[in-house]
Amino acid sequence: RDRSVSRGLGDVYKRQLEYNADNRGMQLNQSIKKIKDVLVSADVITYEFSSAVGKKFALLYVDGLLDKAQLGELVVKPLAGVESKATAADIRAILASPEVKEGEDFAMAVKEISYGSAALLIDGESTFFLIGLTKPPGRAVAEPPTQIAVKGPREGFTEDIKVNCALVRKRLKSPDLRLDTIRTGRRSDTAVTICYLADVCDPKIPKKLKEQIETNEIDIVADSSYVGRFVSSRPRSLFKRCATCEKPDIFCAKLAEGRAGIIVDGSPIALTVPYMLAEDFQSSEDYFISSYRATILRVLRAVAVVVGMLLPGMYVAAQLFKLQLIPFKLLLNISSSVSGLPLSPSIEMFLTLFVLEVLNEASIRMPKYVGLAISIVGALVLGETAVNAGIISTPAIIIVAFSAICLYVVPDLVETTATLRWIFLIIAGSIGTFGIVLFIALLICYLVTEQAYGVPICAPFSPLTPHDMSDGLLKRDMYALKERPVSLKSKNKVRFKAKGAQPPDGE
Repeated sequence: RDRSVSRGLGDVYKRQLEYNADNRGMQLNQSIKKIKDVLVSADVITYEFSSAVGKKFALLYVDGLLDKAQLGELVVKPLAGVESKATAADIRAILASPEVKEGEDFAMAVKEISYGSAALLIDGESTFFLIGLTKPPGRAVAEPPTQIAVKGPREGFTEDIKVNCALVRKRLKSPDLRLDTIRTGRRSDTAVTICYLADVCDPKIPKKLKEQIETNEIDIVADSSYVGRFVSSRPRSLFKRCATCEKPDIFCAKLAEGRAGIIVDGSPIALTVPYMLAEDFQSSEDYFISSYRATILRVLRAVAVVVGMLLPGMYVAAQLFKLQLIPFKLLLNISSSVSGLPLSPSIEMFLTLFVLEVLNEASIRMPKYVGLAISIVGALVLGETAVNAGIISTPAIIIVAFSAICLYVVPDLVETTATLRWIFLIIAGSIGTFGIVLFIALLICYLVTEQAYGVPICAPFSPLTPHDMSDGLLKRDMYALKERPVSLKSKNKVRFKAKGAQPPDGE
């Protein structure tokens, strides 16, 4: 905490806040001036009041970060009858707030006021009290927009780190749950909480997370994605090293498997490490439905992502280099559609993908109702007009549209897969099918050698771990998941014990 304070304040501010131990019994105005010399902003409120017998007090707080009603009920009213000779210990006994800290270091007071606490200054006393009645603005707990489930819990994380930690504690009431909070960001001084189960998680993981976050200094940490770059061994890699999560039930389930989680103040997206690529093809709903249905859906997601990445490139490569890849009757239909087009197959596909990306960005950035109109105009009017004008063929529009739908089956991988789709298209237009096969081989070699916190990101497929295959691309029933994944190297291997008799096979 001392490092955080000294890092956040400049040399001029530290000289202003240096406490002179010999100057005891300073006047109230001098105490206020010491803080206001640093916190000169207009939203830092100074409220001076007196007791019935003339004892003077002052409260300093940031407007909007504190519950004023509670401050009046728990602090101002109890002090109304304080005697003029009351000491700091007497005043501490009168305060009704459950969160009160005593101090004499004005640097600490400045920090706590910035966090949302109120500083109570007493005339004639060098000691002050920091009262924690923080109530920052925030939205209510609601279902997240990207991880929607038909069955299962619908609560999602918010931007308030205290609310998010409470949602985790609500589901994991174990005394082994650890919530270690550190601060990062020279100017934002953002709180970051590392969550893990002490008797399950490998102790090296949270220790390494703390070291990596503390050794990376940046002015402001606005979102968990900043921290995700800090804790990644290869921050410039196309593939991520941290799994993202917006629901506390998924987050807690990953902690129970042996992972460590990261919650960042101001971000509704939590992170978990170690990360495995198979996580993105799983859904929280898989654990609330039949294992057979869950397996089918996982395989469907994997196939859809592969088709979405390769389909535009394979279509272009087949037209330019390998017409034999297209069935003869389908080839006749495509030939009749592309005859007379002024553009080559690769340029045509590039143009179609470019229009799709523009429409996608416009529909997201523009106001809600205008964005809906843009989508309709782009999908119907522009597409149909371009085909009638002989600029783009009908197969190209169908392929691009189907590719986009396939990629969004796994939304957590859209950033990576959409980029790979462009790369495959460039290779297909220049080299053909040979280049696509070669790039797939290079991509597989890269993935099987990558690790995140000692865990291969392609586990349990590479290296092949038969024990973990029961909850990889396939999903088996609960009785087959008695032990935690071997790939995570958990301290406690057993996670499920059946006290009664197990159901016989076939039931």
